[in-house]
Amino acid sequence: MSGSVFLDMTTAIALVLLGIAFAFTLIRLLLGPSLADRILCLDTITLLAAGAIGVFAIRSAIYVYVDIAVAVGLLGFLSTAALARYLLSRSNEEHR
Repeated sequence: MSGSVFLDMTTAIALVLLGIAFAFTLIRLLLGPSLADRILCLDTITLLAAGAIGVFAIRSAIYVYVDIAVAVGLLGFLSTAALARYLLSRSNEEHR
């Protein structure tokens, strides 16, 4: 088995596994009982999207996509932090 065949096979498997994880995360997003669960699911979706972009960068050998994956990861982190801050402020207002 040559290296390019192995790389194609492993990236295809990685994309399928990321797709399955994305489907399970969407199910959890729709069924999540609390807002915190939904925020965590959105963070997981951004992580899975960054992973899929990274795998696609390896598969296509266009490594500019790695920069996009880093930007998606940063955006996911910032949005999760903002939503957690909102959730905390909302919780503090309810306890007053």
